[in-house]
Amino acid sequence: MRIADRRLHWLLGLACAVLFAAGSGALRSFAEPGERIENPHGRFIEECSHCHSPNTWKIARMSAAFDHSAYGFDLKGAHASAACTACHRSLDFSSAQTQCASCHTDVHHGEMGTDCGRCHGARSFVDRGPMIRLHQLTKLPLSGSHAAIDCESCHKGRSAGQMQFVGTQAECRNCHMPQYQSARTPDHVASQFPLECQTCHSALGWTPARFNHDAAGFPLTGAHRAAACTDCHANGRYAGTPHECIACHQLDYDGATPNHAAAQFAPSACTSCHNTSYFKPSTFDHAARGFALTGAHATTPCSSCHGDGVYAGKPTACIACHQTDYDGATPNHVAAGFVASACASCHGTATWAGATFNHDGLWFPIYSGRHRATWTDCQTCHTNPNRYADFTCLSCHPHDNKSVTDGHHTGQSGYSYTSAACYRCHPRGTTN
Repeated sequence: MRIADRRLHWLLGLACAVLFAAGSGALRSFAEPGERIENPHGRFIEECSHCHSPNTWKIARMSAAFDHSAYGFDLKGAHASAACTACHRSLDFSSAQTQCASCHTDVHHGEMGTDCGRCHGARSFVDRGPMIRLHQLTKLPLSGSHAAIDCESCHKGRSAGQMQFVGTQAECRNCHMPQYQSARTPDHVASQFPLECQTCHSALGWTPARFNHDAAGFPLTGAHRAAACTDCHANGRYAGTPHECIACHQLDYDGATPNHAAAQFAPSACTSCHNTSYFKPSTFDHAARGFALTGAHATTPCSSCHGDGVYAGKPTACIACHQTDYDGATPNHVAAGFVASACASCHGTATWAGATFNHDGLWFPIYSGRHRATWTDCQTCHTNPNRYADFTCLSCHPHDNKSVTDGHHTGQSGYSYTSAACYRCHPRGTTN
């Protein structure tokens, strides 16, 4: 006989002795031969040793030998560690119900039906995993911080201690109206912000707000993207704020150099010179106005040409700015008969000095053809240094050859032995 069995046998013997000493009434607690015995656990038939120990009868424990699933309810998760009396309120185990509501109070008050398993699992009654997965099928899928808050934060019942699930509104304002009304930077109520909170806020976090300015008709680019809201909305006005540059940059316009008002710069045309990356220096497209800034012109201050404050209608001829250069030039441009409107014939925008007159292309080939390398300097042909319109061919073609030259031109209409006549018939210096 095992020790446990001997111990149980000894305890039963001791119990009998005690009852015998107590009298015949106590002995009636045991059934007489042939008398029916009532099972305190109802129709629950299991070996006593599956739950009871010889060490003590009252403190029950469920051994591994007992298969609870054989009775239609498998013990998993938190159920496996729960005390028997948590579900079995009486000793009649066969009467225990298997519906969740038999043990768990329905905090939803019937709103969610009787299938608790849709949202709850045996691992924990408040296991958020199944709840969130099911919530994704509703009109408000949980994301960001919404997935971590308590159900009671949004599902507040009509009465204290209750929660409402069916018919709960999904608009932000239903939960966040206090935040909307208490916001001061900026004041949402005074600024007449719409109640569509998602325009600026997201489920990732209530702050900081991220307003999609691009969708409001004024994309934020360049320095505008880093500007504080109050730089443009200083008066608390957001809806209907004008988009024109001058609405924010009036002071910049008024104090600009050159004087924009005097120069008749249109306040509505700021973008002609300025961009959002930086307000100054300006980036005026001079080429679009018919005068491209190239060479030295590209780095010349505006005041060099517009010192008189005139911008609109300014003449683009070189002489308008270079009259002094023309008047003091060497050789004397006026005496030489250089046309004041033809500066570009000799000068470029890279530098004013070092003129490169195209003698071959404009007048007479001296760098090519038969006259190449036949002259020393300008005075070889232009005997009057103050008048370059005067020239001579006869310094190289002397008078003693006149008879020969005359013979070559016998019968030639308009012939005369003069430099002007030579050039008239031989403009390219050839003998044709």
